[in-house]
Amino acid sequence: MRKKKCLPFIMSIMFFLVLMAACGGGDSGETITLIANPWPASELNVNVAKIIIEKELGNPVEIVALDENAQWDALAAGDADASLEVWPSGHGERIAEYIEAQGVVEHGGPLGPVGEIGWFVPAYVVNEYPLLKTWQGYADPALAGLFATAETGDLGQFTAGDPSWVQYDADIIKNLGLNLQVVTAGSEDALLATVSSAYARQEPVLFYFYSPHGIFDKFDLTQVELPPYNDDCYASAESGGVACAYPQDELFKILSPQLSEKAPDVYTLLKNMKYNSDAQVFMLAALDGGQTVEGAAQAWVDANESVWRSWLP
Repeated sequence: MRKKKCLPFIMSIMFFLVLMAACGGGDSGETITLIANPWPASELNVNVAKIIIEKELGNPVEIVALDENAQWDALAAGDADASLEVWPSGHGERIAEYIEAQGVVEHGGPLGPVGEIGWFVPAYVVNEYPLLKTWQGYADPALAGLFATAETGDLGQFTAGDPSWVQYDADIIKNLGLNLQVVTAGSEDALLATVSSAYARQEPVLFYFYSPHGIFDKFDLTQVELPPYNDDCYASAESGGVACAYPQDELFKILSPQLSEKAPDVYTLLKNMKYNSDAQVFMLAALDGGQTVEGAAQAWVDANESVWRSWLP
């Protein structure tokens, strides 16, 4: 008799728990759209967020590939909810317009890592030709000619990456009077293949790259010294006036202003999401070791629960 009397009460409790789980605090029915830009760290960031959002908050997550320029309009229109790695030095005008003036994109707070873009050559090149450690060496036609290819003729080839990346290298070359020509590899993978091929043959190669990235564990590289960054140099960036090094970038997140009402728990999580450069290097090393993006992100989540639990609402 005791069991029979308890049964309706137990069933009521179970029904309530199932109902609460289905409601998910009001967020779980909303699909969250995260933007992945065309470089590995961006893809890793959104996959880390996807794993945690789906497991802990119950929202389905869709990842869409967009370049770093197109993403601003997508967020402003509400077609996407967040992008998790913005390099501010390339987006001064968009930050001023979309975030500060119009308020149609929200600053989502720092991601944590500090990024830096630069020019790099293999250390064996600088060991043989020390003048190539600084930009002045590339003003010498003979030294710059060491990097010449069939595509560039007498000029040295400066190899760039994905054409959608924000890059000022052609302006720097022109404004500093260097005997170089920019050739775009087409993608990060193609750029890495170019560097790897040259390195294997111990041939000169000069290229754009950024940190943090696993390439620096794989190759012994030297960063070319450009004139030091200063604010005045970049004040004329949009008119082609850059003639100095790239700045260090405190990477940050951008969100659709609609996300705070659409899915407040996800909004809180993404605002709180923050880790250091070591986290990205850990995942990038996993990619170099043959892991998929999803697998590398999952490995970091599994190993760092104490970090990401602090992001939860």
